[in-house]
Amino acid sequence: MTSSPRPSVLFVCVHNAGRSQMAQAWLTHLAGDAVEVRSAGSAPADEINPAAVEAMREVGIDISQARPTVLTTDSVHRSDVVITMGCGDACPIYPGKRYEDWSLDDPAGRGIDAVRPIRDAIRQRVVDLLASLGATASTQHG
Repeated sequence: MTSSPRPSVLFVCVHNAGRSQMAQAWLTHLAGDAVEVRSAGSAPADEINPAAVEAMREVGIDISQARPTVLTTDSVHRSDVVITMGCGDACPIYPGKRYEDWSLDDPAGRGIDAVRPIRDAIRQRVVDLLASLGATASTQHG
């Protein structure tokens, strides 16, 4: 665990409309206040991917009010762990930060049947991340 009172995690993808939003929602849902979490995109979309909203709604998590946010150097500086999901060279790298790159299919333009496995893969990675941070995941949503 980091020296801060609670670890801070930043999820980054290109549009901040699907993968990073689902990851932020899972981490918030599973960790509660134990982890500070945010997400951003290198080229944010205008709105959250409707299939991502529906996929998360199916597991009882509402991301319909979330809005894509632009990636800033400040958000990276304020994070202990930066999880990238296909943003390539647009993601700034700073010394002393823990970086992970999660290779996940982009849900953009895909239907709900294609987004469900992405949602589930993100959930498992978030559970593993929580374990690595020494935080405990809730098991209420199998």
